[in-house]
Amino acid sequence: MRRPLDGVTVVALEQVIAGPFCTRQLAELGARVIKIERPEGGDQSRSMDRTVQGLSSHFVWTNRSKESLALDVKHPRAREILARLLARADVFVQNLAPGAVERLGLGAAELRARHPQLIWCGISGYGTSGPYAEKRAYDLLVQCEAGLLSVTGTPEAPAKAGIPVADIAAGMYAMSSILAALLRRERDGVGATLDITMFEALGEWMGFPAYFANYGGSPPPRSGAYHATIVPYGPFRAGDGKTVFLSIQNEREFARFCEQVLGRAALVGDPRFSSSPARMANREAMHAEIEAVFGTLTAAQVEERLEAAGIANARLNTLQEFWDHPQLAARDRWREVGTSAGAVRAAQPPFNLSEFEPRMDDVPALGAHSRSLLKELGYAAGEIDALAAAGAVRTS
Repeated sequence: MRRPLDGVTVVALEQVIAGPFCTRQLAELGARVIKIERPEGGDQSRSMDRTVQGLSSHFVWTNRSKESLALDVKHPRAREILARLLARADVFVQNLAPGAVERLGLGAAELRARHPQLIWCGISGYGTSGPYAEKRAYDLLVQCEAGLLSVTGTPEAPAKAGIPVADIAAGMYAMSSILAALLRRERDGVGATLDITMFEALGEWMGFPAYFANYGGSPPPRSGAYHATIVPYGPFRAGDGKTVFLSIQNEREFARFCEQVLGRAALVGDPRFSSSPARMANREAMHAEIEAVFGTLTAAQVEERLEAAGIANARLNTLQEFWDHPQLAARDRWREVGTSAGAVRAAQPPFNLSEFEPRMDDVPALGAHSRSLLKELGYAAGEIDALAAAGAVRTS
């Protein structure tokens, strides 16, 4: 069966995470993604680390299944190459610094005037208007501006999220917006201009604490690994020194937890714990009651009681334990993809459409497809050699 985006061509002038994360998923859905990179060094995420058999974990994660065109977009010959590419494109994605694509003649107004059916997607920190339009943005800085650090961490110190959530959020909204624009174009025959921002994407994810603070009068407290407003919800130490995480979501669960896990049915009627707000107000006392019981048990015994009572729980896994997780193995989630350094493991994308196998092709070496792409665009072998000699392109 054909993939949903078979026949769709995406040209991506992208770097680091937000743009590449978006276009990797389009590629997995069947789109042809042509990634434009600087001839010297390529996408800067290629050099962020050397942990995946000598390659960057950031680049390997976000760039499989693409074609790499190493093109100096500032070179005088680049404009012609880009024009030929974009004449064939359905989607253009860019996440360069503010104003960069406009200086290259690739802004939304200019490109869509030439190609009315083009879907032009710009991903930026704060958007094309407003007082922050020209402000440079990186993931941690957007986490700060969106208030995430104000509710993440401990009472003593804020903490950033351990993954680039602002980049990921923007990439996800860019991908879903492109899918919506493709559907609309199929129906109505019109292209689209998409202005996706890291700030607004992460801001959507901040909805709960924003509502809580603005209508409740004070923000949710920073509470480490514990939930800010639900008690009990978080880590508790067992008698063998190991930690078990658990979550109570309603009063029925709390009653089962007290009766079957703690063996303390009287706690259900204790005024300090009789409702979710009461437990939040008496968090320390609630935690003390739990740890007094858990301290007499091993973590395995605690987990056994929680499972028997139907209480949600989890272990604090290391990344290696996640990598080796039995649930991923049982659901056959791992594949192998090629790289210039050999095959590496890659988790299947979580689309899980029926009658669908996602594309999981190689992670491209820098400029691996430059020659074949230029030939496809009508350049003769001698012309390609001349472009490479002039520094306009890099061929592998």
